[in-house]
Amino acid sequence: MRGSTDPTGPPVPPDPPPGLIVAWLGRLGPLAVAYAVFQALVGLLPEGLFGDAARYSLAVVSGVGTGACAWLAGALLRARSAAQGQRPEDGDGDGDAAGDGADDGLDGVPSPRGPRTAAAPAAAAPEPGQPGPLPGLSAASYATLADRLTVFDDPLRGRLTGWPHDLDEQPTPIRPTATGTAYGLHIALELGAPDGRLRASELVETLWRLRLPEGGWAARSQGVVGRPEVTALVLGALARAGADPQRLAAEAERCTARFSRELEPAGVEMTHVVTTVLRGLLRAAPDSPALPILRDALVDGAVTDPARGHRRCWGARLTPLRGRAVTPSSVHTAQAVVALDRAARLFGEDANARASREEGVRWLLSCPGPAHDGCEDLESSHDTVRRPHPVDASRHEVLSVRHFASAWVMRALLTPGAVATAADEGQEATWQELLSGAAASVWRQQDGGIWSWDGGDLAYPMWMTYQGLSALRAHAVWMYQPGT
Repeated sequence: MRGSTDPTGPPVPPDPPPGLIVAWLGRLGPLAVAYAVFQALVGLLPEGLFGDAARYSLAVVSGVGTGACAWLAGALLRARSAAQGQRPEDGDGDGDAAGDGADDGLDGVPSPRGPRTAAAPAAAAPEPGQPGPLPGLSAASYATLADRLTVFDDPLRGRLTGWPHDLDEQPTPIRPTATGTAYGLHIALELGAPDGRLRASELVETLWRLRLPEGGWAARSQGVVGRPEVTALVLGALARAGADPQRLAAEAERCTARFSRELEPAGVEMTHVVTTVLRGLLRAAPDSPALPILRDALVDGAVTDPARGHRRCWGARLTPLRGRAVTPSSVHTAQAVVALDRAARLFGEDANARASREEGVRWLLSCPGPAHDGCEDLESSHDTVRRPHPVDASRHEVLSVRHFASAWVMRALLTPGAVATAADEGQEATWQELLSGAAASVWRQQDGGIWSWDGGDLAYPMWMTYQGLSALRAHAVWMYQPGT
């Protein structure tokens, strides 16, 4: 595991790779291992075991077998290392995930993984006046998004320009989705769209065309009924792109009207859904009367964690399921901290909301992990939102939601409220260590500016690249010092 680093000083050297001793044995010592096993067995086996010939034969066979195993283990590790250094060229940003990369670069962030066509040398700290690695990463992200942009002529909705949920979906062109295109719009706005390959106006028009007949938007797996978490995501992207405020307000009102315990019993109990709706409405409908209600529901859903000084935090659910206790979660605590901080900046907060938000920050700052670039708080997770099917009552609509923990922890620690809380508590050093560790973890999970989710299908989700990019760019802005 890579050690934690301090952005103001040199990086801590990483621990030796766990397979290094085995590799040495496989490369240098098979004969030594075989001889050691032979000698040990000769001394341990009883002399009366079918005579000396049988005893020595068994020792020889065991020694040779153990030495061969050591040699094979070393050869396997060398082959894996060579394979990771030479990746197949695919040219579309969908390269397989590899190791952690080279030595650490600036601000405690590991250097980017090498290009997909060859092994990359370690990236050294840039000379004074030279750019760091983030501009190159942003350019690579933009190039891949522009290359994977799809145009689809839908017979019912017209010309659709955008992306599906995942960057490696086949075949192409594939019909853009509301989720993929909304995150793609966020990325284009994040990067500033340096040329005309990604036009925000076309993406905005596509999102309006993907609106469902009765209002709102839904994920591809959800069907014909608008869902609040997807609707809020799309509205937030549209608002960021400067869409018509009156049109946004009308859609936001429909969204909040449906977001009730009677119509959305599953959604109102999920921390992810409530925080997503709250963040989307803060952008799209800042005057909505639903905002304080959602804020209070989020505050009321906090739990206390005896393992971390009984501090308040959040789990996946705002209400326990069938009497089971809610398990504290770094992802959901970070989501709640981000949403509550943004709400406080827009329309203020009462004493209870402020206490809950600050307790959530303290809970994150009390992470017990010894190395904060790979601790338990940075382990990504997923939720399952299960709803009755809108058409067939005998079935359920199941939505699996994955969470990029490192990016969420970064975003929570970079909120103004978290910075102030850390300063008030005298925990600036802890805050800096946790932030640097989360940044290192975020950087490590990208390749050529595209983030990948290990395991299973849809390994290059649009949302993950957006969250990784936005977190790193926010960190870079925070770390900027004029004149240095």
